[in-house]
This record gives sequence, C-alpha cells and structure tokens, in this order.
Amino acid sequence: MLGEKIKIQSRVNSDYTDEQLLLIKQMGIKYVYVIFSDEDSNYDSVMRFMNRLDKFGLTCTDAGNVGIYKNAKIHLGLPGRDEAIEKFNQFNIILAKAGIHIGYMTWEPNKVLTSKWAVGEQTRGAVARIVDTDQLAQLPYTHGRLYTKEEMWDNFKYFLDRVLPVCEDIDLKLALHPNDPPVDCLCGISNLITSAEDYKHAFELAGNSPYLGMKMCIGCWLEGGEHFGNVLEDIKYFVENKKVLCVHFRNVSNTIPRFEETLLEDGYMDMYKVMKEFVKADYDGVLHADHVPLWGEGVGTGGSTTAWTYSMGYIKALWKCAMAEVNK
Repeated sequence: MLGEKIKIQSRVNSDYTDEQLLLIKQMGIKYVYVIFSDEDSNYDSVMRFMNRLDKFGLTCTDAGNVGIYKNAKIHLGLPGRDEAIEKFNQFNIILAKAGIHIGYMTWEPNKVLTSKWAVGEQTRGAVARIVDTDQLAQLPYTHGRLYTKEEMWDNFKYFLDRVLPVCEDIDLKLALHPNDPPVDCLCGISNLITSAEDYKHAFELAGNSPYLGMKMCIGCWLEGGEHFGNVLEDIKYFVENKKVLCVHFRNVSNTIPRFEETLLEDGYMDMYKVMKEFVKADYDGVLHADHVPLWGEGVGTGGSTTAWTYSMGYIKALWKCAMAEVNK
C-alpha cells in the first residue's frame, strides 16, 4: 500500500523524563529523533538513552547535537575548523555505533533567525514564531564581514570531502536542512540552501553520494514561495531520487518577507495535498510536526505539550486519510 512505509515520529531531547517518553508511546508514535546535549553526546550516555527509549517501545531513527551540527567554524572556515570537523565525525561514529544511521546539519552559523515570538494574527491567542525578513536585513554583521555564497559553497565542499568518507565507512547518512528563513543573505552571511536548485547543487558537490540527503522542511519551502520551488513537484522529484531522509511538516501564514508559523490547518498551504504527495511518491522515511504555536504553560516538543500532541494527531489523520484516498 502506497504510503504505509512513512514513519510518523516525535522529537525528544536527551533529558526527557519517563513521563514525557510515556506520552509519546501513549499517542501510538513508535519513532523519535533525539537532540543530544553536550553532556549526553558520549557513547555511554547515548546508549543509556537508547535503552530508555527501548523500554517505551520507541526507536530512534535519527539524532543530532545542535552545537556540533551547527558550527560557525565549519560553516565560515574559521580557525579551529578542522578540529570542529573531527568532533563532528567522532559524534557520528558514536551515533552509528549506537545503531543510529541518520544525522543532520544546517549551514546556519547564526542558527535560525526570528524577529519575535508573539501572539500572531492567525493563532487565536497562541504565541508563535514571527519573521519579518526586511527587519532582519537591518541587523549588523555577526562575523565582521560579508561572506559570499561562493565562499559558503567552498566551505561546504571542504566539509564534504572530510566527512562523507567517514559517513560511508560507518553507514550514516546526513540530512541537510534548508536555511530558515530562506533569503539570500542575513547578518553578513550568505545562505547556502534557499531553493530546490541549491539542494541539487549540494548533491552534485557530494558526487550524488547516497550519504547526503535532505531534511525536507515544508515550512521553509512555503516561506520561500516560488523562489524556493514548487513544493508538490519537488516532493515527487526528491523522493523519487532517494534524497528525502526526513520531513519537517509545518505550515506558515505567508511567504517572505513576513510570515508567522501556524497550526497545520491555518496556514496558506493545504497540508492534505502535501501529505498526499508523500503518499503517492511512496515515501519511506520519517515525518514529524516541526515548530508549533505555544498553547498556555507546559513542557513539550517544539512547543507546548497540548499544541504538539494536537499537531501530531492532525498529522496522523492526514496520513491515514491520504492513504485511504490514494490507494482506492
């Protein structure tokens, strides 16, 4: 049956409590990706957490460490780059040894840039991430000068040449996430991945290695609009070419320059159409709720617990309905 191999997953952090892990199990979710803290990024700690996941019937499909995977020394070719790349490789070796065979990266030395977290126009009182790229464009340089797109591609190639051979040896794939927001340049840093064409170039630089794929962030595609690409056509293309390793499922109110993150049913895209494309393409990777608006108080995954559980249930409903329609 088309679509049945899609794995609905949840994000977890390595400090999650048993209560939080139990909630994921109770929702009928079997797969997770883990964000490991620095103190938990050694082999013994990774294995302890993997064993805890196993007690709740949860399988880790992919994992990462934000500081290791989003490192300005690597992205900008700063002093200490080779040491940072070695740390990147050593962490991936730990993941692979623990049975985790997908890592990730985003070429974002300044991490995800945001204008503010506030009550949005479409969130009915919930707090959401709001971005105004015209406002962000006024921010000063963060690293002293302008870094051109050509420099960023050169640094990316330098990185690939030193990382992909290790990935091949340990059988670990890297999922490359786009820049968020996907504009040409912010704070003096030219963004690497702001379109489907950028992805194609990245894969070419990797020699079309099966060990470099993407985290297909639907939210970023929608933020970028026509400049980023046709999201429905791109799903078909990249899934058929075996490049989609993970999917971030998110809706937004508008394209750049100004957007707010919304619940899946509230943005400008019909997310049922998006889900149907993944089902029709027989995507066999993982998919989860990305950022969600914050509802009230509470801990959670990508937002408050209630908003996150609501969004995960909505995704599961879209998936089941899409499979029923496509497989008639």
